[in-house]
Amino acid sequence: MQTTISPHPHRLTATGSGRGAHTEAGVVLAFIARWLGGAIQPQPRPRRTPHLRDIVTIRQHLLGTIADCVTTVPALRLRRQIEQARSPQELWLLRNDAFQIIAQRHSQHVAAERIDALRQLFEDWLDPKQLARIR
Repeated sequence: MQTTISPHPHRLTATGSGRGAHTEAGVVLAFIARWLGGAIQPQPRPRRTPHLRDIVTIRQHLLGTIADCVTTVPALRLRRQIEQARSPQELWLLRNDAFQIIAQRHSQHVAAERIDALRQLFEDWLDPKQLARIR
């Protein structure tokens, strides 16, 4: 098969014998289109709408991570913020504050373990890129 590009950039002319030449050119063009489409804009994962019970579950687990740390004013403030959060995204943003409070009471290692254990609760609600582990 011999492929030539015409002066018209939107046309690809395949010359050869029989049907195979056109089929091969179509396969190559389909591959390039899929490759370019995936490289340019990956399709986001569809998200569900959280129900109240989903938020309550996440909230309870996040409160559980700081349960033994609520003797300070910042910890009490964080507890109130967790109780008032209305979405998984709001709760996810509070994990940094929870990390700081746990690390002050225990250690950074304990804080990282506790916060990383929450990741699975957020998998359906956040972009996977946001769910990185704490190091």
